[in-house]
Amino acid sequence: MHVLVPWLFFFAQPFWEARPPEKWSDEEIALLRTNSPWAQVIRPDPGVLVYFATALPIEEAEGELRLRTRNTLREPDPDYLTYLSENRDKHFVLAIPYANLSGLGKAEEFRKMEAESVMMIGRKSYKIIGHFAPTAADPVLRLVFSREVQASDKRVVFRLYLPGVDFPDREVEFPVKDLLYHGKLEM
Repeated sequence: MHVLVPWLFFFAQPFWEARPPEKWSDEEIALLRTNSPWAQVIRPDPGVLVYFATALPIEEAEGELRLRTRNTLREPDPDYLTYLSENRDKHFVLAIPYANLSGLGKAEEFRKMEAESVMMIGRKSYKIIGHFAPTAADPVLRLVFSREVQASDKRVVFRLYLPGVDFPDREVEFPVKDLLYHGKLEM
């Protein structure tokens, strides 16, 4: 029996696969939004949170959090939501929350971000399609990428230039096989 216990943990499904969002604990929601297949903090310090804003488990976690906190979690910018409703099948969004917006006023920083931020799949690279800048009402930078990633790809890497951040050149890698949710690629 003692031999079987480790195997049961090894084969156990993650909570997001095993239970619906309304059954997730507050700690599980926080974990999903900050340290999961769809979200990670990239270094060097200060660490920067990067997550797939359009991944269904992230959207479900944020929706559940809004219900539990009676909407104290801010709704995204209405222009972003409109864009997303019209383009979800063609594009996905990588999001970076900003705690401090003071360093974001320079247009050349955003031009550099647009020129240098890329998604890499194997040997191919793809520039961002566009972005939604953070605002005081919605302090999240949203980078829009084309849906080029396939479930058969090994990994997707983002080389980012993040305006207003110390050490603005950042890189984050996501293993594609880990981005499956209920058997479907979610980004």
